[in-house]
Amino acid sequence: MKKKIILEINKLSASIDTTPIINDLDLKIHSNEIHIIMGPNGSGKSSLAKILVGHPSLKLEKGVILFNEKNLMALTPEQRANEGLFLAFQYPLEIPGITNYDFLKMAYNEKQKLEGLNELTPLEFLNLVQLHLQELKIPTNFLNRDVNKGFSGGEKKLNEILQMLLLKPKLIILDEIDSGIDLDNIKLLCDVIIKNKESDSSIIIITHNPKLLNYLNANYIHILIKGQIIKTGSLELIETLEKGGYDYLIKKG
Repeated sequence: MKKKIILEINKLSASIDTTPIINDLDLKIHSNEIHIIMGPNGSGKSSLAKILVGHPSLKLEKGVILFNEKNLMALTPEQRANEGLFLAFQYPLEIPGITNYDFLKMAYNEKQKLEGLNELTPLEFLNLVQLHLQELKIPTNFLNRDVNKGFSGGEKKLNEILQMLLLKPKLIILDEIDSGIDLDNIKLLCDVIIKNKESDSSIIIITHNPKLLNYLNANYIHILIKGQIIKTGSLELIETLEKGGYDYLIKKG
């Protein structure tokens, strides 16, 4: 059976202020796929993620982005999230004065309303979220803390994944999800993500760490250089990268 295209990017170019950051980029993602995006610092990896979720600092110069056959650029960031687009940020923001519990319950019940489903009572939501806390090996008092305030880098990443588990998005973008986390917890995160993602949802993982691929059965690996995907392949591409670095791939073309 032919798989549905979740995301299709055609000839995308974008800039920050007057500086080009994405250049003629093409990318196609079908349902139930895992895509890895790698590249040196400043190559446009995080900028691409921000474009997809509608960050105002990036200006679309040309190109088309379709998400579930809808023009993504015509949707507000809130509408994109409601359509099932989720980004786990590289540097999650702190939200003082709002507890994790209140924030997560509000986000979850908003999704329930949009889908015409009943909102969960406080007790029902607590029972649900505690199941995910156990999977991620997070203590219950995590819920009583203000969102990301005083969190370590690893705790912030766990909080992003907790949101993902509750919202069950169609396209999951994980930006440097492994930074600030030790190897044992990286494996835990990957196991939990793969176990809980919907069967028709897909994942984009932005990373510098080839070891992350040991825990993921990625369908495609893309090398992004100067805002353009210069190479797409499988795990063999990582072997080439480790031997010769990005310069070798650029010369090889």
